[in-house]
Amino acid sequence: MGARRLGRERALQALYQLEQTPKLEPQGALDAAWTAHDDEGPRDTTADVFARELIAGVRLHQVAIDKLIEEQSHNWRLDRMQRIDRNVLRIGVFELKHLPDIPRKVTINEAVELAKNFGNEASSAFINGLLDRIAATVGKP
Repeated sequence: MGARRLGRERALQALYQLEQTPKLEPQGALDAAWTAHDDEGPRDTTADVFARELIAGVRLHQVAIDKLIEEQSHNWRLDRMQRIDRNVLRIGVFELKHLPDIPRKVTINEAVELAKNFGNEASSAFINGLLDRIAATVGKP
């Protein structure tokens, strides 16, 4: 597994945990995500740096990210979405808006993979459609 994919997985796990336990510090949530996978070997430094970037970026821009998600998700309020889906979308929107070195197609494909691995059977199609609409809105090539 590539470092960025692994970083996205750990960021998703940490964001999920931060939503569950708001008093938890981001680094603590990320450490817990890594610890849960100790059997996979040592922490990948590149993946850890990318995960921290995603977590910090999502948290810094969360109000604007959430607003954009709600504007583009017809018939779905953010608080009614599955927690995993909501956080996959947040990571995807952060990448689309703030990480110009990551192509639109890569961001959407990676988000769909996260949804397949962590969400329910409808998550990947939901994430794919919504992120594609958001990418067009923000003008990501």
